[in-house]
Amino acid sequence: MDRKIDDAEIRRKRRNKYVKFMLIGLIAVAALFGFRKLLRTKAETNKMRIEAVQKGDIKNTVTATGLVVAAFEEQVNAPVATTIQQILLPTGTEVKANDVVLTLDREYVQLQLNGRRDQLALKQNNVDLLKLEYDRDIQELDYNTRIKALELSTAEAQLADAKRLLAVGGATDEEVEQAQLQVQITQLEKEKLSNELSYRRNSLNGRRRNLELEVGMEEKEVAQLSRKLRETEVRAPRAGVVTWVNENIGQQVAEGAPLVRIADLGRFRLEGSCSDRYAGQVDVGLPVDIRVGKERLKGTISTILPEVENNTLRFLVEFADPSHDALRPNLRTEFGIIVGEKPNVLRLKNGPAFRGGLRQELFVVSADGTRAERRDVGLGMRNGDWVEITSGLQAGEKVIISDTKEYEHLEEFVLE
Repeated sequence: MDRKIDDAEIRRKRRNKYVKFMLIGLIAVAALFGFRKLLRTKAETNKMRIEAVQKGDIKNTVTATGLVVAAFEEQVNAPVATTIQQILLPTGTEVKANDVVLTLDREYVQLQLNGRRDQLALKQNNVDLLKLEYDRDIQELDYNTRIKALELSTAEAQLADAKRLLAVGGATDEEVEQAQLQVQITQLEKEKLSNELSYRRNSLNGRRRNLELEVGMEEKEVAQLSRKLRETEVRAPRAGVVTWVNENIGQQVAEGAPLVRIADLGRFRLEGSCSDRYAGQVDVGLPVDIRVGKERLKGTISTILPEVENNTLRFLVEFADPSHDALRPNLRTEFGIIVGEKPNVLRLKNGPAFRGGLRQELFVVSADGTRAERRDVGLGMRNGDWVEITSGLQAGEKVIISDTKEYEHLEEFVLE
């Protein structure tokens, strides 16, 4: 008969089995960790960037990107709605002031100009006719007024004669009254002619002024169309380089549409942008440090553009030397906006070892150069060149600034 196994014995064996597996697992993990540590406890010095902590000034910068553009670029627009006829100077051509870059179809403008010239000639002729009419009417009224003055003198003389004759009995009272009435009538007729002369002078002068104003307006239209006709030969407004030209021959262009851009490539500026989270720090007048190839150039923010697009703040930078040989149009570059500065602080060259934050563990090289020891270091201001050290390091100590992620599990390792 089989003996029943005690439950306690079963549990004990099961527990021992679990403990055995756990020990095996711990031993495997420890072995793996030890093997990894063994593999990573040595490093070649010549494959690492090592820099010494030093004292000096440090600038706090905001990272930005920019595009080098011509400091001055002028755009020439279509003077009238017409079509592009011929391209004489393509993009990239150096031009002198007044060189013809392209020509536009001028037939429609010429027709408009001819029509306006006809209108001008017609109105000038109307002015001449009105002047003749004015001279004729004024002359006629003047003659009539002078004649009426003579008639008045005659009537007054007749009245005087009638009064003398009445005194000697040679005339009646009715004849004197008749002479008196004739004087009054002639006087009124003379005044009427004088008023008519004055009115005609003013009226004809007003009409002439209106016609002269119309002539002046037509002359302005003719002058404007003549200018537009000349501008169908699109000329360079200044010496420079053609940076863009509409080369679509036969294309209909509206009045005011861009045709040509001429830039002065002797002077440049920078169109910069950065994240709008720095909007409170970026301001007009701040200095910038620009790296163009191997050259370091200085500049100043001159204008901050009002619009913010895609969380990006845009601004313009004026170079201290806008004619520097390293500058080229459409060259893209990164630069730093200097928003703060500290003098005579501990600083260390920036490198891949720095990953952001105010504290970080770095590997410090021992005095004899044989070991690298991990140390907690406090950090402050930083820019593309330097990082401020606030604690954990002394001037003269050497630190690995290349990427040390593969050694971050170690407290120290050997340098060979």
